[in-house]
Amino acid sequence: MDFHFPPYLASVGMILLALLAGVLSPGPSFVQVARIAVARSRADGLAVAVGLGLGAVVFAVLALAGLHAVLAAVPPLYTALKLLGGLYLLWMAWSIWRGAKQPLALAGEAAAVPARRSLWQSFRLGLVTQLSNPKCAVVYGSVFAALLPAHFPLAASLLVALGVLLMETGWYVVVALVLSSAAPRAAYLRSKMAVDRTAAGVMGLLGGRLVLTASQV
Repeated sequence: MDFHFPPYLASVGMILLALLAGVLSPGPSFVQVARIAVARSRADGLAVAVGLGLGAVVFAVLALAGLHAVLAAVPPLYTALKLLGGLYLLWMAWSIWRGAKQPLALAGEAAAVPARRSLWQSFRLGLVTQLSNPKCAVVYGSVFAALLPAHFPLAASLLVALGVLLMETGWYVVVALVLSSAAPRAAYLRSKMAVDRTAAGVMGLLGGRLVLTASQV
């Protein structure tokens, strides 16, 4: 018996492949999951990864609904998105920088914060970090605008959303698992201030660039 693959699978594969390069490129999401996995725990790193994955699905759904067309038609909306995202990254950078001199924060945090609450906070941090990154809106909107066929059935949209969830979450799960092992954790504890301030510097540069270029559409 002959089995014919649905014709939209090729479009789904092309969209996910185009998005993969953006997933693997370093950015605020990578910095955040790496820092939390090393500084807190493996479970917290995995919670951040899940939050990042769900945040990416939100952008995928918005892109399927025509996000790119909306941003192109209403430039002030895109400007506001970039400005708010940049300000959030700057605030996050300042928070990390300010806490860099606290070498015992890891032990204190583990004792003071219940595991369930800590995991929820880590998940929420991952979700907010992803949603505040306007790069995701632009990348997803552009890829979908370029590769989405005129007729895209609901089944294909669900496959794309599932693929985005697995791809984004899977990559950051790998990052969390690798960096939460004993050697990276020990290295972090030996040089916490330098690692945190490096992470804060990266966050600050990304946030500052977004704020300075907010008016450029």
